[in-house]
Amino acid sequence: MAENSILGSFYLNLLLILVFTYLRTQCSSYEVESGGSYNSFTVSSFSYSKTQLKPFEWRYIRVDLPPWFSSMSVALESDVELNPDSIKDVPTSRLPMICLREGSPPLPDAYNSSLTGLVFNPLSNGSFGDIQGFQNAELCYPMQKNVSLKLTNEQISPGIWYWGLFNGIGPTRTQSKMINRGPAYSFRGNVSVEGCKSPLLYGQYCNQTVDPLSCVYTYNLTENRMDPTLYRQTAENVVSCINSNLNFCHGIREPKIYYLDVLGISEQLTIMASNVRFIESGSSNGAAENGTGIILMCYARHGTLPLANLHDVSANISEAPLVIRSPKVGRWYIGIHLVSMSTKIGGLNDLNGNVCYSLDLQVLQCPEEKAGLNCKWEKYLLQTVLRKNPSVPFESYYIPISSRVSSNLANFPLEPLLSNSSYEGTRNVTWTYFLLDIPDGAAGGNLHIRLNSDAKINYEIYSRYGGLPSFDSWDYFYANTKSSSNGSNFFKLYDSDDKMVSFYILYVRGGTWGFGLRQLNVNDSASKIQTTMSISLERCPRRCSSHGTCQSVLDASGLTLYSYCSCDRDHGGVDCSVEIVSHQGKMLKKNRVGHVWQSISLIASNAAAVLPAYWCLRQKAFAEWVLFMSSGISSGLYHACDVGTWCPLSFRVLQFMDFWLSFMAVVSTFVYLADISEASRRTIHTVVAIITALMAETGPTRSTNIALVIAIGALGLLIAWLIEFCTKFRSLSFSMELHLNIHDRWQAVKTWLRNLIKMLLKRFRWGFVLAGFTVLAMAAISWTLESSENYWVWHSLWHVSIYTSSFLFLCSKAITLDGETQQPLDGNYALTRQDSFSRPGIER
Repeated sequence: MAENSILGSFYLNLLLILVFTYLRTQCSSYEVESGGSYNSFTVSSFSYSKTQLKPFEWRYIRVDLPPWFSSMSVALESDVELNPDSIKDVPTSRLPMICLREGSPPLPDAYNSSLTGLVFNPLSNGSFGDIQGFQNAELCYPMQKNVSLKLTNEQISPGIWYWGLFNGIGPTRTQSKMINRGPAYSFRGNVSVEGCKSPLLYGQYCNQTVDPLSCVYTYNLTENRMDPTLYRQTAENVVSCINSNLNFCHGIREPKIYYLDVLGISEQLTIMASNVRFIESGSSNGAAENGTGIILMCYARHGTLPLANLHDVSANISEAPLVIRSPKVGRWYIGIHLVSMSTKIGGLNDLNGNVCYSLDLQVLQCPEEKAGLNCKWEKYLLQTVLRKNPSVPFESYYIPISSRVSSNLANFPLEPLLSNSSYEGTRNVTWTYFLLDIPDGAAGGNLHIRLNSDAKINYEIYSRYGGLPSFDSWDYFYANTKSSSNGSNFFKLYDSDDKMVSFYILYVRGGTWGFGLRQLNVNDSASKIQTTMSISLERCPRRCSSHGTCQSVLDASGLTLYSYCSCDRDHGGVDCSVEIVSHQGKMLKKNRVGHVWQSISLIASNAAAVLPAYWCLRQKAFAEWVLFMSSGISSGLYHACDVGTWCPLSFRVLQFMDFWLSFMAVVSTFVYLADISEASRRTIHTVVAIITALMAETGPTRSTNIALVIAIGALGLLIAWLIEFCTKFRSLSFSMELHLNIHDRWQAVKTWLRNLIKMLLKRFRWGFVLAGFTVLAMAAISWTLESSENYWVWHSLWHVSIYTSSFLFLCSKAITLDGETQQPLDGNYALTRQDSFSRPGIER
């Protein structure tokens, strides 16, 4: 027994050791895969509480990714229920979407062509295989019930990224709506950013080493071994960053990654490898001489790690240098890959050793006011001038810092700033460059560029983010009225002809922008032409085309102020230039009902208020008569203002008056059905007026208001009946000599209930009550079926049905007659006469 016990204990301990070893191995493996607890840390984490998006509402979420970030994790939960098989059949105006854009907020409905970025496949990590350069475009996906993403620094670059959540897009997204009903959805989630603890670590798990490449700026180009003839004519004016004889060695199967920071506007970045050789393991001599038979590929990518299948530029630097024209400002990552070797040495799979080489770098920069490969073109830095306009804050314009122009106005003359066309080989084409900086917090603004001339404009305009544009490298351009970036995302062209050019870059990305003016067919007569140029940062494009107001709000993170146009009832689009409702009798898309008929229907349907007002006036219920007349008039004025016919007061005041008086009219109908004193009636009206005023001020268009108003009216009627019964039953012959006999008490209660039922049957005309509830149900159905598209139909029926139901309920109240005099029973008179009979010492 003792021996079995010892063996059992031994096997149990052995089993525990094996389990512990297995778990430790798994934890260590997970730690390596997840970056470990030593290489990465949480840079930021934001939690967003539950937020509801009604139809055509949207939210932006800004995420800042530092240069050392490793991954961005997004986890969102929503109550969206979309069938993947029928998503394509859902109109975009009702489709919940999530979009991603680099540098500035996404704007998926700037153009119809923007919908080409809409991907109907489910959203996953693999959806973002290559999203570089998305400052000019965006990716949009249908919103899902659960979104869980982890984007690494191999997929996206450091900087500022924006997530946009939309509940429907299209021109009507910015159109003002009297109601905003339809399918809504809510979301909540968390966005966190992980970073590497060392700037020399990179990769998803911070397990890749990146070596920095330093660069020393000098004016001496005599040691330029890459191209001794380059810049020979202007060597004394060119600033060069040269770093030669950087010797590196690494395994033949291990690509080496470097990074280089380009700190300013540069003309060219050149990378060249020399003295390429292979050193076999265990040997001190190179097996290959001067790179013979070795193909050393160099992949360069701006902002993030280059891959063999994902990079900006590439070249075999063992044979020719890699030349990057006008490299963007910022960090460039350079990957060196050994692709193949000479068959004399052997295949890569058969060898063990290192590839060694000397890496030569050259960054060429022109002096501060010059640009171009020969540094002959003029370059100007634009100074920011803030506009002092309290109604539209955070607007500015840009003027050149130059002694050639002295004007501080937003429109500066262009001809004194143009490049000289007398250089050899540049007679027909010249370039003039302008540089400006957009603050990161102003990414929700719009950059406006204008040219005005007294003759035909002979310039082409090219723009580029992070560097100088060229004929082959640009983000947006305008050549003439037939050739431009018009129709692409975030480029909006206006009022352009031979003598004027005007376009916007929508939601311009924060950072350095370069603009190049390409002048064609330069001749002596060009100096006689007067051309002015203006570049300004505006909150809303084209001041919302005079069809709306510019609204500025913060994104969900509170870090970026973005602006949008809130258009009137007739227009929509990002700039309110899209006519949704035509006064000539047409509406957008399928609905062809005339705008005039809509206006007549919404305004004239309030004439139904005459029915209850007339009845109240006939019954001398003057307070109710004033309420119904005021309600009908204010509703008509409100709808007249809403459709753009006439606004005697501000829209907000008319909206408040319409809803408040409508609420009061409904409640007063209920209170009118009870016979109570004027003092009690005034008290109830005062309390109800306060409650309904708060409802009309805080949320007049809430769909729950109709239920609340009916509940308040029913409560008011119940209180009025209680007051009435307590007042009248106080004088009834209710036996005060009830004995303790239960049978007698039960008989008295049955008699009281029978009299109460008889009184209720005589109090109302039940045919009118039934008709009133039927019409009230029609009003409720009309209210429920209202949407932005059919609002004018159902709301007009709502006007007619709600006033008609009030009229029927008022008619349902029977006139109570005194049994002796056959006169209408006046409660106050009866109470007074009753009190006089009960006073002692007074003879009848």
